[in-house]
Amino acid sequence: MEGSKMLNEKLREVINKWDPLGLGPGAYEVEVVDIIQAVHEIDDLKYLAKRIQFIYEFSFEESIPLPECQKVARRMLLLKETSPYAV
Repeated sequence: MEGSKMLNEKLREVINKWDPLGLGPGAYEVEVVDIIQAVHEIDDLKYLAKRIQFIYEFSFEESIPLPECQKVARRMLLLKETSPYAV
């Protein structure tokens, strides 16, 4: 379980650094939790990117271009695949 927490923290860092709507650190706490859960459930890049896009659109009623979502999804999937903490 400890390893999973480490991976989740790394994923949280990626999401917070991304800041797709320019709202600053800490503005996406609910979305971070939803995205981390999605990363653990989804291995397909396009599907994960669409889920990320949906999460932000649902919360903020603003659409993030899919290519931007794919970039961050790719980073997170790579982290998950290469992490010794992945379960």
